Amino acid sequence: MSSDYIMTMQQAQMEMELYKKVFTVVRLLDKREFRLEENDNPGGDMELCHCYDFWKKEKPCKNCIAARAFEEKSVRTKLEYLDSDIYQVTARYVEIDGQPYVMELLRKMDEEFLVDLENRDRLMEKLSGYNEKLYQDALTGVYNRRYYEDRIKQMTASVGVAMIDMDDFKIYNDTYGHNAGDLALITTVEAIRRCIRKNDTLIRYGGDEFLLVLQGISETMFREKLKQIRTEIYNANVPTYSKLQLSASIGGVMSAGRTVEETVMEADKFMYLAKNRKNTVVTEKDFANEEGEDGTALEALKVKQQILIVDDSEMNREILTEMLQDDFRILEAENGEEALKMLKQYEYGTGISLMLLDIVMPVMNGFEVLAAMAREHWMDDIPVIMISSEGSEDYIRRAYEMGIADYIRRPFDAKIVYQRVFNTIKLYAKQRRLISLVADQIYEKEKNNRMMVGILSQIVEFRNGESGPHVLHIQTLTRLLLERLVQKTGQYGLSWSEQYMISMASALHDIGKIGIDEKILNKPGKLTKEEFDIMKTHTLIGATMLENLKMYQGEILLEVAYQICRWHHERYDGKGYPDGLVGEEIPISAQVVSLADAYDALISDRVYKKAYSHEQAVKMILNGECGAFNPVLLECLTDIQDHLKEVVDSDFVENFDAEDNIELAGSHRSETENISVGGANR
Repeated sequence: MSSDYIMTMQQAQMEMELYKKVFTVVRLLDKREFRLEENDNPGGDMELCHCYDFWKKEKPCKNCIAARAFEEKSVRTKLEYLDSDIYQVTARYVEIDGQPYVMELLRKMDEEFLVDLENRDRLMEKLSGYNEKLYQDALTGVYNRRYYEDRIKQMTASVGVAMIDMDDFKIYNDTYGHNAGDLALITTVEAIRRCIRKNDTLIRYGGDEFLLVLQGISETMFREKLKQIRTEIYNANVPTYSKLQLSASIGGVMSAGRTVEETVMEADKFMYLAKNRKNTVVTEKDFANEEGEDGTALEALKVKQQILIVDDSEMNREILTEMLQDDFRILEAENGEEALKMLKQYEYGTGISLMLLDIVMPVMNGFEVLAAMAREHWMDDIPVIMISSEGSEDYIRRAYEMGIADYIRRPFDAKIVYQRVFNTIKLYAKQRRLISLVADQIYEKEKNNRMMVGILSQIVEFRNGESGPHVLHIQTLTRLLLERLVQKTGQYGLSWSEQYMISMASALHDIGKIGIDEKILNKPGKLTKEEFDIMKTHTLIGATMLENLKMYQGEILLEVAYQICRWHHERYDGKGYPDGLVGEEIPISAQVVSLADAYDALISDRVYKKAYSHEQAVKMILNGECGAFNPVLLECLTDIQDHLKEVVDSDFVENFDAEDNIELAGSHRSETENISVGGANR
């Protein structure tokens, strides 16, 4: 360090007297006077002289030049405002009698001669450009989140605040690419700007969320303006992406003396409600009047989502209920076992939007609940926030590894708890909506495939002498069984797309019957052994037909259809055909379709028998009268039988058809291999 920085107190005072001839203020500060570290004042009794008192501020500057000079042991200079005056501030690190100090020199600038005329415009342009870069979103050109945090957040003026969320933005990126997503954002901003004034403030609040602050506007005009923005966005065209339909969900609130930050939280709630419909505006007045912009009731939007609080402490449950009950319907459980019963009661958990779960509880603790939810696949749809006074890293790490969405420690802060609960529910709702949109896209892309599959299967049904929607029933039954199977066990690891493929391919299960003589297909009585042997070859005929489609080999749909065609008459005990596979040697796709086919055949009318009731059909299958099935699938059938009965009572009994000669009960039932092996039909 240069000797210029080292001096005695007498030398420092002499130097400061010289500086006073040039500078307006000369101060000597030790570190306690410009920054207080936690360890600097252990007793808490020291009275500090704050350097920022001079600037008429209540707290230290965010960029304290004295602190910077002290830390870097250097000299620092900046400009500072005090009222309408500009000061040049120089902070110089010095060591006096072996102790560190900062010598601060302040000089009031003569604004008339602050900069000469030639360079004034250049200086203003540079300062303006810096400010724009600091607070401007690079893509859209509107203000960024930093501007909100620094300039808008604590504002309390009477303004209208709106949260604008682009519908399906992730789909734009995933389907059309990020360039389309960027153009969609830019187009949305342009649409909003066409509707607002220069003194209104538009901020890119998040990736696809915008915050709009409208100055000096009445509540009526505020609502009309938001509807205009909604319409303008919907009618906007994204350049080069003509098929991309923009829309936005908008929530709006008048600040009414509250800070913008508080109003944003309210607007966010209404935006979330609007999101349930999409391309919708919901304001505080709409909500209060229970009437939407189109005159329809908003009752559907006002249905409170359900939160399940699981804690053995009644006091903790009461505290959390008090925090959340205004906007959510609260359910309570005092231990994990009770919580799981409630999840099953609410339609396998789908009626609960979020769970607040304690760790340490009697009967069944929080970790055991998480394990059970993972087995049932409930955590795919129900986010869990762990609530506990237990703060060890092992507990927290284990909870996150088991799939929780968040972790809140006691004691509870009402504002934090509410916001984290709301944010988590909103995030999961977005995820579910995106999954639904992706499924819809796949559905659209697969429409031609389904049409061709439907045509082929109907040809088989026509030759088989049946005219009803048997194929649709098999697909529905297959889907219901697969959904429950995935909830019940992770043994088969079936993704939703694989479930979809199996359900669609199930329509081709009997395509091989196109090669069977119609006299055998439509014979009303018992088949001879020779006829039944011919009937059984439909499994191999169908598999061969699919195998000969060389150009589509390797396609998942074809592979799944092959499995189903060839093996849907195999039995879990190995007594099926054509290959006598045993147990898990049979692909799960074929196992599920086999069970669906058996149930459908039992509850269908035939020329040689009447349909059995739903209850009789389930009982016969569970008793092993229709073949041997995977025990887990039988449990799935048992689990969904009430829901299945609703489907049967509403639709299936009138329309169900089957394709086979079924020999069951009375004079038509055969005790030989003329009964379908792996089902109630041939």
